Amino acid sequence: MAKKYVVVDLETTGNSPKKGDRIIQFAAVVIENGKIVEEFSSFVNPLQPIPAFIEELTGLRDSDVKDAPLFPEIAGKVSSLLKDAYFVAHNVLFDLGFLQEELIMAGEEAFSGPVLDTVELARFMDPEADSYKLADLAEKEGLSHDRPHQADSDAYVTAELLLLYTDRIQRLPEKVLTKLASLAEGLKSDLHLLLNKIALSKSDTNLPDELVSVNGIVLKKQQATRKTDKEYSNHYIYPYSLEEKLALIEKPQLESRAGQFEMMDEVFHSFENGTHALIEAGTGIGKSLGYLLPAAYFAKRHISRVVISTHTIQLQEQLLVKEIPLLEQIVPFPIKTALLKGRNNYISLSKFAKSLEEENDNYDTALAKMQILVWLTRTVNGDKDELNLSSGGRLYWNTIRNEKDSLSVSNPWDEYDFYKRAKRNAADADLLITNHALILSDLETDGAVLPEYSYAVIDEGHHFEKAAGKHFGVRLDYLGTRLAIGQFGLFEQRQLFYKAEKAIRNLPHRDKVISQAKLNELVSGAIVEMDEFFRLAIAYTEKGRNRNSLKRLKAGLSETRNKKEWEALKHAAGRFSFFLKDLHSAANAMMGLVKGLNSKDSFGLASSLAAFLSEIDMLRNSIGAFFSSGEGFVKWIETDLRAPQNTTELIAMPVSVANEISENFFMEKKSVVLTSATLTVNKSFRFSLEGLGIDPKYVNLLSIPSPFDYKENVKLFITTDLPEINSVPQEEYIAEIAGRIVSICDAAKGRLLVLFTSHDMLKKTYELVKESGLLSEYALIAQGITGGSRSRLTRSFQKYEKAVLFGTNSFWEGIDIPGEGLSCLIVVRLPFSPPDEPYTKAKCELIERRGGRPFSEFSLPEAVLRFKQGFGRLIRTGTDRGAIVVFDKRLGESSYGRAFLDSIPSVAIRKADIDQVVEDIENWL
Repeated sequence: MAKKYVVVDLETTGNSPKKGDRIIQFAAVVIENGKIVEEFSSFVNPLQPIPAFIEELTGLRDSDVKDAPLFPEIAGKVSSLLKDAYFVAHNVLFDLGFLQEELIMAGEEAFSGPVLDTVELARFMDPEADSYKLADLAEKEGLSHDRPHQADSDAYVTAELLLLYTDRIQRLPEKVLTKLASLAEGLKSDLHLLLNKIALSKSDTNLPDELVSVNGIVLKKQQATRKTDKEYSNHYIYPYSLEEKLALIEKPQLESRAGQFEMMDEVFHSFENGTHALIEAGTGIGKSLGYLLPAAYFAKRHISRVVISTHTIQLQEQLLVKEIPLLEQIVPFPIKTALLKGRNNYISLSKFAKSLEEENDNYDTALAKMQILVWLTRTVNGDKDELNLSSGGRLYWNTIRNEKDSLSVSNPWDEYDFYKRAKRNAADADLLITNHALILSDLETDGAVLPEYSYAVIDEGHHFEKAAGKHFGVRLDYLGTRLAIGQFGLFEQRQLFYKAEKAIRNLPHRDKVISQAKLNELVSGAIVEMDEFFRLAIAYTEKGRNRNSLKRLKAGLSETRNKKEWEALKHAAGRFSFFLKDLHSAANAMMGLVKGLNSKDSFGLASSLAAFLSEIDMLRNSIGAFFSSGEGFVKWIETDLRAPQNTTELIAMPVSVANEISENFFMEKKSVVLTSATLTVNKSFRFSLEGLGIDPKYVNLLSIPSPFDYKENVKLFITTDLPEINSVPQEEYIAEIAGRIVSICDAAKGRLLVLFTSHDMLKKTYELVKESGLLSEYALIAQGITGGSRSRLTRSFQKYEKAVLFGTNSFWEGIDIPGEGLSCLIVVRLPFSPPDEPYTKAKCELIERRGGRPFSEFSLPEAVLRFKQGFGRLIRTGTDRGAIVVFDKRLGESSYGRAFLDSIPSVAIRKADIDQVVEDIENWL
């Protein structure tokens, strides 16, 4: 780094200097020859009050800048610092744009040199980072950042990041650097200058020992697959007695838990005896280790693989990062663990290599390629979940993901294929971690997806029935359909069609494929019919909709409802399917010619065409299945009128999957242990057993209560004075909720999670609370509004001392905020599914036809299990304490309220009006 780099950060009164916003603090850190040689910072008097939200964000007040110089007084110093330098900032376009305006107004020349953005730099040099906010990157790299959002502290940390990343760039192989530099020309800042400079200075072109170059792509070397030790050993004898277990568990200083030991014994005995088990394990049992330890002993002792299935990626990560390493410390023998996901999660190296030859990348694609180039020098899994891609980057991933093809051609990348390696590792594993969807795919393909197994643990088991319903059903969404056709594209869009046409244009048998012009017409026609089909689907959902109803629509589909619209939709589906059939024939003929080229370059193209043909087949099958699936299936259309092109989806699902799961899974496997924190309703497993089609005579049932002292540490309040939701206008009801949230938040000093059953109500409540300004000192974080995944929103919530998190759907479970991170939980409404929701309606009609009682057999138990999940968010460790406030007075007044209360641990319950509740919370917390 021989040249001068000036790292700049500004604090301002707002985002737009053209609208009168001004700088309140300027800071610069000068780097020369790879070292920080100068620092300069100054408060700046903006000649206007600092807005409250800027004061809250930065901690800077009017008193800090009252006697500070005006910007023109420091403008000369700023210009001299920037002379002949690279201008560097975190989100450089903001700082540079703002500073240029101030320099010009002060009579100085605008900066015209090269600029570097450390956000762009971080994105490709740290492609696995959860977040690219300055504070998050500093924390990840262990850099001291004591005053975030103050210019001097931010500038210094940004300078440290620049030095750290440039040092890492210098260690990258020349092959990687050269490609990065070329791609960086498509970025917003001048990082290609830095990359070229470092690439030219590299004298050593040899690869480090841990890397290997394959067909021009640099990869991390993979360890050879270790064969599992098959030899029997006394180490594999399960520790039956309490003393033996304690001797093991105390090795890593784990808290010994009686409930956990009880679970271990049940899992081991179920495997040994070849019986199934349902185990409800309350919060704090240590469920993961409760099944991993006996599964490990059983797998080693009987040389028999055990499959561990989860519903969420978060739990898979927790098992791999935290629980498996712990298990390895405990058991006195080596254990082989593998993770296997669906094929599309893994990169196709041949497709990626081919894509690097293409030019005219858009910004997101260029950046994604850079991220992947660096990532491939580190990853051993090749799994997209390791990457933090932008939405545009995720679209690019769809063009390079690993897909099944029907080619018999030898693949030059086979030896390094990540998916095939994952399959090999899975075949040799003692414990194989996967997900519910893959287990169900394996059932559907008669064991073609997973290696053979007879023993399984289904964690997050309360999701298994719903996952099976989705898997055995059909989903047709506009975005996915458009992407599938878009990857072939019109000729002028330079996608697969263009590439294949270029490859076969001069072949003697080109006339075996329809002409370029006719094929273009065919693609164009397919796109028109696709748009018309989904337009009619949206029109169907809008039919009979109340003008004031929600923008998110869900309409049940049947031949007798909206008959005219149904017929139009069915005819459109037929036309669209015919176009897809003709497109498939043309692309198939094209692929035949491409395969005949028999060159290294043609393999990737033929593979992409084969994958496209497979997607078109699936699309046609889905359309056929959707309109042919009859009794026993429920069909509906979902859309959001604010963005129908991204949200419209047609869904068909079996109303019951009990027979399929029972016959194809439970009756086929020797032993399946299904576990969750929520499997019983009012101490009974009946609801879970019926959904899974399991006869209670052939399954062991065990419910292990949480070891936590809920009576001492939790108070549950039921407010008695909120009006019934249907007795007042919606605006009035939401205003009441918002007011109560504000009052409780003040009493609990933040650390508040508010659970809704409706996203529309969440959004309106959040907006009202925000607009009121009554919680201006709190960070308000809302699912679907603030932006980011569930885990990212949860991390944001935990960072602030004063925060409120508004959540719905997925936030009722799976988020873990231990200790003082969460002190109060608000449940706005009991989580009943709306009775007119298509799946709920179909399920209730089925029960009614059988002579059952839909409410007590389905609606109530489903809501109770969801309520139990929400309740479980509050207390995550033995020392946690907190308050739960339920606004829905049905909990305390209705005849079925007891089913909810009897299904959760015994807690102190208080029914009172909101004023009394607020006072009690304030006194208690």
